[in-house]
Amino acid sequence: MATLQIWFEATRPKTLPAAVAPVLLGTAMAHSDGQLHLLPAAICLAFALLVQIGTNFANDYLDGIKGTDTDARLGPRRAVAAGLVSASTMKWSAIGILAFAFCLGLSLIHFGGWSLLAVGLSSVLCAWFYTGGPYPLAYNGMGDVFVVLFFGLIAVGCTYFVQALQITVDVLLLGLACGLIINNILVVNNYRDIEEDILASKRTLVVMMGRRFAQIQYLGSTVLAATILLVLAWKQDAFWLGLAGVPLSYGLVIGARLHRLSTADEFLEVLNASGVIVAAFGILVSVGLLV
Repeated sequence: MATLQIWFEATRPKTLPAAVAPVLLGTAMAHSDGQLHLLPAAICLAFALLVQIGTNFANDYLDGIKGTDTDARLGPRRAVAAGLVSASTMKWSAIGILAFAFCLGLSLIHFGGWSLLAVGLSSVLCAWFYTGGPYPLAYNGMGDVFVVLFFGLIAVGCTYFVQALQITVDVLLLGLACGLIINNILVVNNYRDIEEDILASKRTLVVMMGRRFAQIQYLGSTVLAATILLVLAWKQDAFWLGLAGVPLSYGLVIGARLHRLSTADEFLEVLNASGVIVAAFGILVSVGLLV
């Protein structure tokens, strides 16, 4: 396999909409409130993408050396576990990208003040401690909290804040909805890997609570996101926000059939669909706010 292709797959490109959507939503909300500023928005986007890729590299390295990723996994093979990239190379690549993301994020202090230093530092550190450190979040049932918080509330909120210099209730609601549907990708991923995670002592929320709970979580998150969407459409007097209900309704279909999935191809299809829902939600809500 060509080296470039190996590294491209290690970035897990299908997860990248989870980095783009929150920035898109925060920027669209800023535009709706007459506070659009493209430069800090662009920096937020680059920061989010770098943190996402750095997190994926760190996850590849840490799960690889811990033996969590094995040949028995139903998902795509990982570079370190498959012997395609050495553990040392992946480790320093992750550290380098996260360090670069942090340095880039420092430029946002010019737009939003020194409080953003804590946000940037916590984002980068949690990207590593998601699967690393003495108390890895993903191994102790905290992965879902991390995703909803950092890919939802913080990502949307900070993108809006560096442009508008304030945080509103509507922005927080939008961030929560965004985080919930992004976390559905993690729910499917952990649902698929439950047997492997049990063997590796990786206590995800699905391992702790069971597959039935995971299905209810997926459906409940989708319903709550749809409810928030309706509230925002009413508060913003933005009828076009209702278009985003289309991908969310498909999320209900996916959640309903989660318990029937068994093969690698079936899980891949649902993971891809969950990613498309995130992308469609981000685009349609943004369009609704712009209109």
